[in-house]
Amino acid sequence: SLDACLASLSRTLPANAVVMIADDASTDPAVETLARHWCDRSTFAASYVRRPVNLGFPANCNTAFAEAGRADVVLLNSDTVATTGWLQQIARCAASDPRIATITPWSNNAEICSFPRFVEVNPMPEDPDRIALAAASQAGLDYPELPTAVGFCMYLRRQALDQVGGFDVDTFGRGYGEENDLSLRFAAMGWRNVLCDGAYVAHAGKASFGPLGQGPGGENLRRLLARWPDYNERVARFILADPLRPLRERLAGQLADLDRSGPQRDLFG
Repeated sequence: SLDACLASLSRTLPANAVVMIADDASTDPAVETLARHWCDRSTFAASYVRRPVNLGFPANCNTAFAEAGRADVVLLNSDTVATTGWLQQIARCAASDPRIATITPWSNNAEICSFPRFVEVNPMPEDPDRIALAAASQAGLDYPELPTAVGFCMYLRRQALDQVGGFDVDTFGRGYGEENDLSLRFAAMGWRNVLCDGAYVAHAGKASFGPLGQGPGGENLRRLLARWPDYNERVARFILADPLRPLRERLAGQLADLDRSGPQRDLFG
């Protein structure tokens, strides 16, 4: 829920964080009350904007990109739960290579970035910080390439947005497939889409259409494939090769080590 997401941000964001809540004309009046109250009592530079009409996810995000000025941005769905050190780990990843355009963290529900089971909707963990601690303690600086970012939590570099543009609202309308198309447009211009294996963000979410277009969004999948005919093959090859398997196994091993030795919160630094 939004309440859980905002509570997790209060607990995990660094003091200098800038937060914008972009309400796409929600029909639930409690959303505005909750969001405004959170911004009012937040110690961050927090703001709330409500669209006069529902724009759909891609257009709402593009508007928010413009409202964010010149900064890099992280899109975070309202059904996520952030963990200790998540944003610092993503920033560390972004600083490692100026050609990184998008960054996706591990999650229980993140398709190709799902942990512990790959391309599955894993249950919400009882203690997401425990997984975040394990991820941060064994993270390297390689940040493996992904065929697409996953939109539940997605870092976007401003320079890449300036060059390539935001989500394609004309093609993808109210949503499904827009982050896949944007990732491919970035890659076509020499930018990178990567996994930040040092970060973990829990995601309640429903099973979406996924990297292979299953479930909702069939028409948008058709449009995605009309533009990128090899998209399904790219993702299928990635899933078959499963280059993230060693990282998932390492993370699982680190979790087991933490369970044996007890938490060491200072690893976040």
